[in-house]
Amino acid sequence: MDDWDGRGLVSTAWLAANLDDPGLRIFDATVHLRPATPGPYTIESGRADYEAAHIPGAAFLDLVADLSDPASKLNFTHLPADRLADALGAAGVGSGDRVVAYSSTSPMWATRLWWMLRAAGFETAAVLDGGLAAWIAEGRPTETGTRRYPQASLTLTDRPNAWADKADVLAAIEDGGVCTINALAPSVHSGESATNYGRKGHIKGSVNVPYAALLDEAGRYRPDAELRRLFEAVGAFDRKRAICYCGGGISATMDALALTRLGHPSVAVYDGSMSEWTRDPALPMETGR
Repeated sequence: MDDWDGRGLVSTAWLAANLDDPGLRIFDATVHLRPATPGPYTIESGRADYEAAHIPGAAFLDLVADLSDPASKLNFTHLPADRLADALGAAGVGSGDRVVAYSSTSPMWATRLWWMLRAAGFETAAVLDGGLAAWIAEGRPTETGTRRYPQASLTLTDRPNAWADKADVLAAIEDGGVCTINALAPSVHSGESATNYGRKGHIKGSVNVPYAALLDEAGRYRPDAELRRLFEAVGAFDRKRAICYCGGGISATMDALALTRLGHPSVAVYDGSMSEWTRDPALPMETGR
């Protein structure tokens, strides 16, 4: 039975039942962030992991090499819709296809791909809940090597207000209608952690819903009722707009998926996030919880 609900997640059971759908495109989007000095990390493609074991029929999409703007001074800056359409078309995504993204590590890489598609007006994308780990834990098959889908044609149009920039975030500090949400760990948010992005703490006025809190012990998203409680506790549903951020616009998309799934009317991701914000000492930050 095809139980695609259009709210951002599909189960391993759904994917197993639909592997042979000719209009389905499955992509491993794994990236590794390796600890580094100076930090906070270096970036490593997950292509080798994909080649060692992936869901049958899945292809690999390199978020850094293929889907980030090389002209940006920041890592992972999203491509505008027309260039994203060219890259995805070359990877085999066409109009009318459905896309399922997954990662062999944190789901944030899959949610990043999902958000990029959603922000460009592509509505039929979802994240595999639990990722490759859940698939393997259930004894489902994998394969090695590589796969590619035939090149396709795709047209995309940027969805208004899906991305926020630093001017939007600065304005939100004094705007009672916007809830700015940090997806990083509580200790990073408070400034207590040794990990930081150049300055300790968080964007002034922002609240904390850590991406890790969205997942259960098996690495799947918690039930909707539990997710709603997390966001209601910080006032996200009392505001007409939510802006999610993190270190580089990646784990923020996990919060953005949850909020979108829960029906929040206006969700954006601050693409530059702390990697951009901390570079300007004039942009206000706070420490503490």
